[in-house]
Amino acid sequence: KRETISMKNVFVTVSEKLSKLADVARGNVGFLVLSVLVILVLLASAYAAEAYIAKKTGTKHKGEGLKVRRMTIISMLSALSVILMLFKFPLWFVPSFYTIDFSELPVIVGAFTLGPVAGIIIEFVKIVLNLLINGTYTAFVGEFANFIIGCAFVIPASFFYYLKKTRKNAILGLSIGTLVAAFAGGILNAYMLLPKYAEVMGTPISTFIDAGTEKNQLISGMSSFILLGVTPFNIFKYAMVSAITLLIYKKISHILKSNK
Repeated sequence: KRETISMKNVFVTVSEKLSKLADVARGNVGFLVLSVLVILVLLASAYAAEAYIAKKTGTKHKGEGLKVRRMTIISMLSALSVILMLFKFPLWFVPSFYTIDFSELPVIVGAFTLGPVAGIIIEFVKIVLNLLINGTYTAFVGEFANFIIGCAFVIPASFFYYLKKTRKNAILGLSIGTLVAAFAGGILNAYMLLPKYAEVMGTPISTFIDAGTEKNQLISGMSSFILLGVTPFNIFKYAMVSAITLLIYKKISHILKSNK
């Protein structure tokens, strides 16, 4: 009887969260449509990257299908990524609403093991599960940013690694991925994410700039906020993820590859 009551409570909680997400979605349809289009473009880019790699290296295009073991790895890494996403902490040089986590670590490990497409899928599942567990406090803006910037890191990093699976190429790919993510994060924050976030929160953008100025007196406007706040933040975050990936990937890759 207690188990029945518990399952009923879980069902009610999930239903309430889904209802709240649906309400937010209805009030933000245009942004969600744009998000879906961007996701499709990124997925198409990942498939194109794998097709190019297959042609260049003479190997089979692994993005053509999802085997049971492949799906198991994706599911496992997605779940681990969601868990890591729960542990966030701020950095000293940016406002507290920018927090770092290591949820990209399972994503890049999956992309290195299975290819760019798998990385995009893990990233997407991570975001969806996080929405179901925690809901959204940013009307999907924060989740969209996390997905896009994460993909900007994962696609180039795994692309270069898959062209030639050496430590040198891994370092090259992770370095390029970090720079692309930092660049994409800066552009998106300046022209889309911060303006949209300000709109949905009913807060002027100057509030965010002022929060940046409190951390760094050199920040006085949007350009300096991006150059001295957002960009260093993303470089630091993805450099950390890259460093940990280089330390652990070879040690765990044989386990994952045995299940491919």
